[in-house]
Amino acid sequence: MPSSRFLLIASVLCGLAVAAACNRAAAPTAPPTPSVAATSASDGSTLNVTAPVPTSPINSAQVTSAPTLVASAATGAGTAALQYRFELFNEAGTRVEQSSLVSSPSYQVTATLDFQKNYTWRVRAEYDSRVGPWSSTAKFVSPNGGYIRTGEVFDPLYNGATVGERVGTTTFVANGIRTDTSTSYVRYLIPGSVTAGEFSVEVSGLRPNAAGDKNKVFAMSSDGADFITDPYRVDIQYRGSAGFPPNAITFRCLYGSADALDVRYEPDTTTRLNSAINLDPNTVYFWKFSWGSEVRLTVRQGSATGTILYNVGVPATHGTYRPSPWYAYIGAPSGRSGAESASTPGAIYKNVWISSRARPF
Repeated sequence: MPSSRFLLIASVLCGLAVAAACNRAAAPTAPPTPSVAATSASDGSTLNVTAPVPTSPINSAQVTSAPTLVASAATGAGTAALQYRFELFNEAGTRVEQSSLVSSPSYQVTATLDFQKNYTWRVRAEYDSRVGPWSSTAKFVSPNGGYIRTGEVFDPLYNGATVGERVGTTTFVANGIRTDTSTSYVRYLIPGSVTAGEFSVEVSGLRPNAAGDKNKVFAMSSDGADFITDPYRVDIQYRGSAGFPPNAITFRCLYGSADALDVRYEPDTTTRLNSAINLDPNTVYFWKFSWGSEVRLTVRQGSATGTILYNVGVPATHGTYRPSPWYAYIGAPSGRSGAESASTPGAIYKNVWISSRARPF
């Protein structure tokens, strides 16, 4: 009997031990977090993760617009959500930009870069106020200041040069190029054509009640014998004192014919009459015209994200915008309407962008 009792007690104890072991196995575990270094490493890091590895741009590659800095992710953090901080330095070694913390090892530069200069950058991982080691530095060369490519133009203009052709009297000033008379403009001959895209530019020097009628801010055409009768004419207007009405912002776009009304796209008369705005010549305005299945003109105060002053679109249901050759202008040629309906004297332009791509800056 004692032997049986002993066996029973042993069996119960064994069962309890197995149950306890199962309960311990089922207990939830917290996700791993990055370990903290006992002391700061020689590189100043306090987080036990690897340094990210820069992947683009590297090896002194030349970029054509504000670059996106890209690196591989840091490792060693388990499932923790690392964040990343980027730093950008100029040729003198001065830091010109430091990003806020971002969720992935990718960051688009927002600093204004000097043209044709060497820049270096680095990145590190961070977690909960702890920092990993900096990556090795990577190098790129900033844009050379402007270009004309198939279907695309970038022309900063505030660097005292243009990739276009200057016609008439124009003057480079501190913040761009100025059209000095109603017959002066800058012309771009663009290889290829773009059936849907945008033409955007920053403009100052526009004033209310300026001399002229249908004064042009910028334009496009296929460079026919007469700009006004060109079948692919686009003219973006800020009307002068003789305009109807004065100081109106408006536009006209032709999709292949100067005569056929079904491919002429412009705001109706009521919209135009309600679009008179007194612009300040000391203020920069961002103008953007887009075309495709709709034509639209947007004007903002200050920048591409500034207050909208004008935003009018018209569905383009017939025809296709396909000029050949393809010309674009800041200002515009006179055409048969004469100088009073051409460029705006005193307008100052910078950062011209023409492309099927969205403006990258």
